Amino acid sequence: MQIKILFFNFICEEFIKGMGDKLRGYFANKFGEYVLIHHHLNNKLLYKSPLIQYKILNGKPFVLGVNEGADILQRIHADIDYLKIGYKEYQIKEKKIVFKTDDFGSINNSNNYFFITPWLALNEENYRRYVAIDPRKKKQLLSKILIGNILSMSKGLGYTVTDELKADVNVREVTTRLKGVPMIGFMGKFSVNFEIPDYLGIGKSVSRGFGTVKKI
Repeated sequence: MQIKILFFNFICEEFIKGMGDKLRGYFANKFGEYVLIHHHLNNKLLYKSPLIQYKILNGKPFVLGVNEGADILQRIHADIDYLKIGYKEYQIKEKKIVFKTDDFGSINNSNNYFFITPWLALNEENYRRYVAIDPRKKKQLLSKILIGNILSMSKGLGYTVTDELKADVNVREVTTRLKGVPMIGFMGKFSVNFEIPDYLGIGKSVSRGFGTVKKI
């Protein structure tokens, strides 16, 4: 399967401080008429894979749109003259848009990836399992969670996974924050027999920039 992806890069006069959630908040306030921008409907979160994801990578703001999300970003990009991250405004020196199609789906061999931003793998239920099990079994649990994340993402993009997915996760715990709350995240590498486009997010809160992956 191929999916449409639009990369929206900004070069600002200053190094950006903050997380993708602040960038997401700016877009949500400015373009609230687009449901895919803020990922809410009737004040309730949409429980599907976000088609627009906001990231701040190495101090640079970056927005990614997939399929319909790419179409929306292409429609609104000319209306953005500056960025507001939290209470601070950043002047834009240059905007760059890259539009492409990319492969997505099961493959015969395995690809190797690494996380650019922390992967939020644990929800309330599997967090309890994770902290309680033998350390030697944590890798196995995280591999299963990763496969579940890929299956959920695939469903949100209209792709049916018919082949068995096999993943091997090699990550370390890191401390991060989500909406100001300390969270356990994971950084490191993984392999899986699945094609994931660069900079797509997997796991929880990918619209806020978490779980961003890149092929090794």
